[in-house]
Amino acid sequence: MKKLLIYLREYKKESVLAPVFKMLEACFELIVPLVVASIVDYGIRNDDSSLILKDSLVMLLLAIVGLVASITAQYFAAKAATGFSANLRSALFKKINTFSFYEVDKIGVSSLITRLTNDVNQLQNGVNLVLRLFLRSPVIVLGATIMAFTLNFKAGLLFALVIAILAVIVYVIMKVTVPKYKKVQNSLDDLTLLTRENIAGARVIRGFCSEQKEYTEFSNNNNSLMLSQKKAGVISALLNPLTSVVINLGIIALIHSGAIEVNSGILSQGTVIALYNYMCQILVELIKFANLIVSITKAFASASRVNEIFDVQSSLKYDSDNKVYDDYAVKFDGVSLNYPSSNEEALSDISFSVKKGEVVGIIGSTGSGKTTLVNLINHFYDVTKGKLTVFGKKVSSYSNEELNSIIKMVMQKPVLFNSTVRENIKWGKKDATDQEIDNALRVAQIYDTVYSKGGLDTKVSQNATNLSGGQKQRLTIARAIVAEPKILILDDSTSALDYLTESKLIRSIYDLSYNPTVFIVAQRCSSLLNADKIIVLDEGKCVGIGTNEELLKSNEVYREIYYSQFEKEGKDE
Repeated sequence: MKKLLIYLREYKKESVLAPVFKMLEACFELIVPLVVASIVDYGIRNDDSSLILKDSLVMLLLAIVGLVASITAQYFAAKAATGFSANLRSALFKKINTFSFYEVDKIGVSSLITRLTNDVNQLQNGVNLVLRLFLRSPVIVLGATIMAFTLNFKAGLLFALVIAILAVIVYVIMKVTVPKYKKVQNSLDDLTLLTRENIAGARVIRGFCSEQKEYTEFSNNNNSLMLSQKKAGVISALLNPLTSVVINLGIIALIHSGAIEVNSGILSQGTVIALYNYMCQILVELIKFANLIVSITKAFASASRVNEIFDVQSSLKYDSDNKVYDDYAVKFDGVSLNYPSSNEEALSDISFSVKKGEVVGIIGSTGSGKTTLVNLINHFYDVTKGKLTVFGKKVSSYSNEELNSIIKMVMQKPVLFNSTVRENIKWGKKDATDQEIDNALRVAQIYDTVYSKGGLDTKVSQNATNLSGGQKQRLTIARAIVAEPKILILDDSTSALDYLTESKLIRSIYDLSYNPTVFIVAQRCSSLLNADKIIVLDEGKCVGIGTNEELLKSNEVYREIYYSQFEKEGKDE
């Protein structure tokens, strides 16, 4: 938790003023029993109505001043807590964006979402309650005990004993519940993952009539979360009744001993009432403190999970080697990649070079390493062995911003945002004009479709559900093209297009005036027929490099892929 307090730096003033005003409120509250004692001992006993009225006005004034102090404290606490959570969430989001694909896959998207939302909210609530109650409750408890010692030493000892017992109870319960609340958050991760998968794959689930299976699995995970919450909640719930039992036993002992001493003339009736009020104040504050402990326990569990993210170091390495090694657009020199979670290499000893302006096709069976290879060019992963250069410089010497300015990649799965077509395309180039966007749409073969729907202001729904798969892919291609990148990577991003549309799109990319270096990852040989060179991958190894004609003559793997596809097309016709 200490590591996260740096995000409260901007709110030092609020973090100090909130507890100060709460302590001020507590001090006014501690005076009230003395005023009540004065009314009983001097006002009521002596039938002094003027004293009763004066003391009543004093109590009213204390209440008003205490209310103002309380509201002020609430304001400062809320401002500090919300500011803290905003800073923390921003820092956490920024940290997540530094992760390579490996860290994201390892931790899990659902877990990252839970930590970014639910865990940060738990911390916000914890900070808010701490600023409001962490000092107020102890001040009331300690102040009431001191006042008890002032009024009667024997009663003060009773107060001290009650507080000592309660301190032990709070410590034991907190010790037990912290790991249990951490387990609750982990269970919430699992449920979030399952929910996310079901919502994203709703069509597939219905297509295979698996609703009942998924419902059963969700119910099991939901029940598991419920049981974890119950176990933690049952123990946390013991705080209130145990606090009430201990305090009420203390009140019984106080009234018993107080009655005896009143009869003996040692104590006045007003003093006993004041002691009773102080004991009741302790009861109320310790119940609040018990609830605070529950929130703090949850916050500590969440803090541990958030710190786990901050402690993760990205596997991506950067260096300051600005030496220019060659004059190629991209060069792989004995490159291998081994994922940290795997003992086998995903790519093994890949070597090839690409000149500026060349079109390179990458083909291979599923799982052969095609996407992994192009992800290295964008520095989404670090090479394990060998050297990879982009325009002569090692890829690790570029910053993310520099790589993004020269490389645009269209992923396998198209991702569009809930906005207009114009705003989605401008992700590729923030200051793109409508003319530039129209040109990109023409290259991507989506211009007529967009303008038949309403033009650049056409609304794209969440997850682009109002577009077909092919339309999504072409819009994401247009988003990349509008930036006029030096390197354009299409990672199987034409798979949903028919052959005619795909052929037109590929031809338009070949004819781009600024002549980018293009990498086309494809499952279909028809996408790569005119490529300057085709790289054939098989089980992470490069088993062939050449043009379509050269590979048909010399490469068995490519021939199998080519003839299986074209034979199938011939039969379909």
